[in-house]
Amino acid sequence: MNTLRLNMMEKHEQTVAMLNDENHPPRTKINDNKADFSTGRTGCCGAFRDNLLLTLTIAGVFFGLLLGFLCRMTKPSAETIMILSFPGDILMRMLKMLILPLITSSLITGLAVLDPKSSGKLGFYALTYYLCTTILAAVLGILLVQAIRPGERGNKAQVRTELLGEDPKADHVTTLDAIFDLFRNMFAENIIQAALEQVKTTRDYSTVRLNDSNVTKVKFSTRYVSGTNFLGLITFCCAFGIAIGRMGKRGEPMLQFFLILNEIVMKLIKLVMWYSPVGIMFLVAGKILEIDDLIKLAQSLGMYALTVLTGLAIHSLFTLPIIFYAVTRRNPFAFYRGMLQAWLTGIGTGSSAASLPVTFRCLEENLKLDRRVTRFVLPIGATVNMDGTALYEAVAPVFLAQLMGRQLGIGQLIIVSLTATVASIGAASIPSAGLVTMLLVMSAVNIPAKEITIIFAIDWALDRIRTSVNILGDGIGAGVVDHLVRGELGPMKHEEEEEDRNQPIIAGTVSDLNAGRRLHSREDSHQASKL
Repeated sequence: MNTLRLNMMEKHEQTVAMLNDENHPPRTKINDNKADFSTGRTGCCGAFRDNLLLTLTIAGVFFGLLLGFLCRMTKPSAETIMILSFPGDILMRMLKMLILPLITSSLITGLAVLDPKSSGKLGFYALTYYLCTTILAAVLGILLVQAIRPGERGNKAQVRTELLGEDPKADHVTTLDAIFDLFRNMFAENIIQAALEQVKTTRDYSTVRLNDSNVTKVKFSTRYVSGTNFLGLITFCCAFGIAIGRMGKRGEPMLQFFLILNEIVMKLIKLVMWYSPVGIMFLVAGKILEIDDLIKLAQSLGMYALTVLTGLAIHSLFTLPIIFYAVTRRNPFAFYRGMLQAWLTGIGTGSSAASLPVTFRCLEENLKLDRRVTRFVLPIGATVNMDGTALYEAVAPVFLAQLMGRQLGIGQLIIVSLTATVASIGAASIPSAGLVTMLLVMSAVNIPAKEITIIFAIDWALDRIRTSVNILGDGIGAGVVDHLVRGELGPMKHEEEEEDRNQPIIAGTVSDLNAGRRLHSREDSHQASKL
């Protein structure tokens, strides 16, 4: 009887719903022209609203350039430049604040929801792409600097006299030490310390008198230097995420914690992004004001900058798009359009790690890439995939050798390309980090460390361009890996329903909780009566 009564009630509700639909038919269009006009206006407003942040960011870069050149006419003091750059410094601090929780939560959740076979293929595809594009960038830089030969154009003696500074204090580091330091940093002995410091090996040479002859002794010292050890954090988070995935249901509470953490960080990123146009504007203006003499700089290092920019343009407009199209058969420049926000942020901040939150947002929301792929590929790419840095570090030593009147042979050029590849992997994802690792490349071909001061003046501008190329390379890599593994990963299971995810948290009283328990018990008894 209860079953029959329930069936009758369901049929009655269906009939009432049908009658309501018949009694209230949909309204017809009275004025087609007015409707078309309103639809078009709504579409234009919607498109502008969707691209509002991108438009503001572009405007921020433009007004930053304008503000910087206008303020140069007033010859501002160092204190004025510091005050003008302050809003940009706040943006950098906010972005850097989000890097650590973003990398840890994205890597752990990305690997925890994958089976070991899928995560292995993701890692293989990603590292193969990173290695190939980095080597291609370094080789391209060698070919261009040998073809254009910027160090042999103009008055070389004048360039070195005007721009050569004091010999910087450089540690004695060899290629072998740099490679070993990569592995030492990958396996950090203290994961908390890895968030603050990284390992660096140096060699101290001393001469002692032994048996009436001078003997040089080498002492190896391993010390910690300031800077986040991203390689160690990535290695630990990868192992942690895979371990959670293998635990099954027992690991679900920990997985839910990092999923919620990732959602919180992404919401914070959206808030920071609305401040980014203002911060980028003052960052660009402050950097322009820090240049002492623009005309002198252009005359001295113009051909060197042109060589680097030509290489970066070829790599980003030809090499990467060809790889993307060959694998995915999709339009790479439409893909670039979705990454425009991250590209502009890279130009403003000069840091691929600081731009990582924006890159996540562009790939997941604009280009609709699988979050399991972006969570795994992007944090690793921001650390080891440095195409622009590899090209820059291959061009600069050859340029400095040309200024010195030296001709590097084929063997030395090969050493430069390989060393630049290794040095770019070890470079930190911070502004002008390539200058530190470039000393390694220069020492490989016996170029004095003091020669690097020649390119200090132009490095701030080239650093931002090569950082933007690094970001494009990370995005293209994520798109390629996403295409290769999409069929194997299958549809992504939503952790939570979108409606439930956006519901506010309601703090209830004891009476509310008791009422909720009585309601649930009443529903349970009703279900039992149906059975």
